[in-house]
Amino acid sequence: MSKPKVGNKAPDFTLPATGDQKIKLSALRGRPVVLYFYPKDSTPGCTQEGQDFRDRHADFAKHDSVILGVSRDSLRSHENFKAKQAFPFELLADTEETVCQRYDVIKEKNMYGRKVLGVERSTFLIDAEGKLVREWRKVKVKGHVDEVLAAVAAL
Repeated sequence: MSKPKVGNKAPDFTLPATGDQKIKLSALRGRPVVLYFYPKDSTPGCTQEGQDFRDRHADFAKHDSVILGVSRDSLRSHENFKAKQAFPFELLADTEETVCQRYDVIKEKNMYGRKVLGVERSTFLIDAEGKLVREWRKVKVKGHVDEVLAAVAAL
């Protein structure tokens, strides 16, 4: 499957989400969407990234943008993670890896000397028309949310 290209329509999907919802990307047209993929609930880097998005959520809201976090964790894990961290945005459960595959974020990683397939921390900015306008791959958490916010503000 080819990876999404900046300038093209973002691959559509429907996934189960926290708050007993199903979220369809195309149903969010009219608003910019920040779609961030992260490896695992409640791990240090993923917790920090989520907290950074949480702490800047009001700034993203000023631009009428939607933040969605995606990982392969279960909805139950997501609900616990969201509640514990007081995230004001939804987390999507991609347990079958269909959306992770569509956005080409499943990569080979080294874990304690073993090669495993895992989610490469990545963020995608989709404009109000549903077009992919920016992507960040191999994300380093520190300072990332500020960079994404600047890109949203520039839309």
